[in-house]
Amino acid sequence: MQAIMNTYGRLPVTFTSGQGSWLTDTDGRRYLDALSGIAVCGLGHAHPAVTRAIQEQAETLIHTSNLYGVGRQQELAEALVNVSGMDNVFFSNSGAEANEAAIKIARKFGHQKGIHEPVIIVMTKAFHGRTIATLTATGNAKAQEGFGPLLSGFIRVPFTDLNTLTAVVKSNPNVVAVMLEPVQGEGGLATASNEYLQGVRALCDSNDLLMLVDEIQTGNGRTGTYFCYQQCGFMPDVVTTAKGLGNGVPIGACLARGRAAEILQPGNHGSTYGGNPLACAAGVAVVNTIVNENLTDNAAKMGQYLRDQFTARLAGKEQLVSIRGRGLMVGLVINQDCPQLMAAALDKGLLLNVTAGNVVRLLPPLNLTQTDADQIVEIVSQLIEALN
Repeated sequence: MQAIMNTYGRLPVTFTSGQGSWLTDTDGRRYLDALSGIAVCGLGHAHPAVTRAIQEQAETLIHTSNLYGVGRQQELAEALVNVSGMDNVFFSNSGAEANEAAIKIARKFGHQKGIHEPVIIVMTKAFHGRTIATLTATGNAKAQEGFGPLLSGFIRVPFTDLNTLTAVVKSNPNVVAVMLEPVQGEGGLATASNEYLQGVRALCDSNDLLMLVDEIQTGNGRTGTYFCYQQCGFMPDVVTTAKGLGNGVPIGACLARGRAAEILQPGNHGSTYGGNPLACAAGVAVVNTIVNENLTDNAAKMGQYLRDQFTARLAGKEQLVSIRGRGLMVGLVINQDCPQLMAAALDKGLLLNVTAGNVVRLLPPLNLTQTDADQIVEIVSQLIEALN
């Protein structure tokens, strides 16, 4: 009997070590990592600043609980407030939990307004997590199948369709918030325009709604600014992040500003492990490294480089439909389902992902070099050209 629940369709490889953008398996073979643990290891593997922070913290103090002050938690909260422009932070262990906190903020905001059955508008093809609330907010029928009944209090509208969103807001007085991702990581890297996001912000402002922005995958430098909304000309009321915040150490964060920052009070929400010293030490190292090494600039530069190189290399190839994303979130939309490319890339020593059936998703480390980028372009282009 297998000791691990059969919840993952794993590829036949096990890694034992990593350095920068490269991983080594049990047979000593090296692989170029263009997935970063699904946008987690933004600084690459075994980054010295993160390694040193974890070692030093583990030697001193790992956990005390949130019944007491946590110095590292305060340090990370201040760092995140400084880079985000938000007012305060709640720490969790994962992105799903960060989104749960955002949902609870929105619902309590509604109850404070006298709305007893508050509604949050969410998007088609969204992915917000696998807890029951975040699964309900997620727009993936396959992920939801077998887990009903799901929760009430959510209405789904087409992503980037501002007219439909406006109509739903105007017709339903119970709407309290709009929740969305600026780039839908699991939804095929569909990317919202700046104009659409600004329109959502204006709609929320004019109707007294909260704007909840899920930056679990887009945050921590991934799209070329620390948070994606910072290049889009608006500020959210709530922003969530996780993945790249700990560079592999589990941590999530729900940031809020203005009224949203004051909604949760003692007894309303909590987490046993959330914001413990070890996770926050890793988070501080990550934020400081991204800022001090200007990795957002490199993400923007190398992301554009990848898109330009793929455009040139695959020009005229019928297999390539379009290229999506921002920064080092690169999606190559293919004219057919191509899940087999994950295993084919592995055979060539490259880690990538296929999402939404036909979108090759590339999420390399933020400190990606041009040499490694060229290798990614060469291997992925060969795989796409070989498709019938």
